[in-house]
Amino acid sequence: MAEDKNHVKMEERSVDEEKEVKTNLNEQQDGEKRIQEEQVEPIFAEGDKTDTSAEQQMDENHQAEETAEQQTDETTELKAKIEQLEKELDEKDNRLIRVQADFDNYRKRTRNEIEAIEKYRSQSLATELLGVVDNFERALQTNVTSEDAKALLQGMEMVYKGMLEAFNKEGIEPIESVGKVFDPHEHHAVMQGSDEQVESNIVLEEFQKGYRLKDRVIRPAMVKVNQ
Repeated sequence: MAEDKNHVKMEERSVDEEKEVKTNLNEQQDGEKRIQEEQVEPIFAEGDKTDTSAEQQMDENHQAEETAEQQTDETTELKAKIEQLEKELDEKDNRLIRVQADFDNYRKRTRNEIEAIEKYRSQSLATELLGVVDNFERALQTNVTSEDAKALLQGMEMVYKGMLEAFNKEGIEPIESVGKVFDPHEHHAVMQGSDEQVESNIVLEEFQKGYRLKDRVIRPAMVKVNQ
């Protein structure tokens, strides 16, 4: 009986030792598992951080590209506006130059017209009086014998000379013709002559006096020109 009890005790001890070994083994395996999990979690966490950082970098790069494109578009738009403003400014400058030139021309033309009006103000009256002067000259060439006719001619001559003096004050003077070279601006040829003793194109005779108002011919002389 005693041997049986000892045998039972030995079996019980073996079972307990086996359980203890299994328990230790399980604890060891659980410890190793925990260690592996603890080592894996930081790796995943680091991977997550790496992925998050890469995404943030990509977002920042994308935002930077969008900002650069926006700035490029704004710069292009500003350049276009500047070019348009410069073009408009050039057009306005050109218009201003043309307007200034037109105004200068208008001012010069107006001044010249005023000067011409002042310079040739007596032309119309002089033209009307030239016929009267012609009549005086023809009348003064008349031969008279009576004293009364001579006195009348003297009075007419005084009036004639007074008119010539008035003409001279206004710058009106007769054009010299006889013996001068024919000038189509001052002479009006109504007849041709032939005189071998006179050079060609020389005025031989004057039929009607011509007159000049300062530098303007108001009536050309009617003349006879040598061939």
